[in-house]
Amino acid sequence: MSKGDKMIICTDAVLGYEDGVVVSGLDFTVSEGDYLCILGENGSGKSTLIKALLGLKGVKSGSIDWPGSVRAGEIGYLPQQTLVQRDFPASVREIVLSGCLAKCGMRPFYTKAEKSMAKANMERLGIDPLAKKCYRNLSGGQQQRVLLARALCAAEKIILLDEPVTGLDPKAQSELYELIAELNRQGVTVMMVSHDVNAVRYATHVLHIGRGSQLFFGTKEEYLSSRLGKSFIYTGTGEAETDTTEEKTLPPEDRESPIKEAAIGIAAAAAAANAGLIIHHVMTREKKKKNLGNKKNSSKTAKNTKTEIKPEKKPQKKQKAEKGGRRDGRNVG
Repeated sequence: MSKGDKMIICTDAVLGYEDGVVVSGLDFTVSEGDYLCILGENGSGKSTLIKALLGLKGVKSGSIDWPGSVRAGEIGYLPQQTLVQRDFPASVREIVLSGCLAKCGMRPFYTKAEKSMAKANMERLGIDPLAKKCYRNLSGGQQQRVLLARALCAAEKIILLDEPVTGLDPKAQSELYELIAELNRQGVTVMMVSHDVNAVRYATHVLHIGRGSQLFFGTKEEYLSSRLGKSFIYTGTGEAETDTTEEKTLPPEDRESPIKEAAIGIAAAAAAANAGLIIHHVMTREKKKKNLGNKKNSSKTAKNTKTEIKPEKKPQKKQKAEKGGRRDGRNVG
């Protein structure tokens, strides 16, 4: 098979389970030497597509054909790792060699050619010095290199990677992307499932699925110039930009630049914040006035109470004085 020959042809495929359809309208091709990036949000059908490409699940309608010499079961697969898998107690060499198990059949040992292939792939990915190390003691980036070498032992012509940079630090992500791109330049066909914006820059073709259907398939350049591609680059999702109608043509003076739109948004936010401060200030002032009025009313009430009590005390004094006078009169008599 020469570069450019079609390896996978997917024609109007519908994928799903017994209880319904997951994704429909899949129509794309993968050729020798391609680097296909499959994009989509969680729940868009990427995992179901992976199972169909690996031959683990059939299509409800349409077709996925392999016109070349490679078959669905001959894809080198790098799955997402679980916590249990990261803690697997085996040596690096043993894990890389396990990629040849499909070729062993009923044979209970590895051949000399398979051992040589494992060593060559470890050297290819720079992990040969780690051959005797325990897999569980490696860093996340080193573990992904080991699994990639294992995938290359399973199939040297085409590999399928399911979000290979998940959980890696930025430096390890960049190194793994560069390593995969180098493998592609060496002739390995790559299919990578991802929702990472950085994955697009290394691809030759992009397949974007979402909302239960195929949203885009074409070259990277076509994708980056499309509305969906621009939305994905800027927002990281692209799900909002599914309208395939043409944009209205506006004169340059009527178009809003991103900087101007950002400035308008900031001004609107500032105005809203100022309005909130003004309302808060007015409410605080009114509350203070109300409290002051209540204090004045309470003080007036207290004064009125005092003035009402005083006249009641005066007659008592007069009565005492009269009693005293009567006593004096009696004494005089």
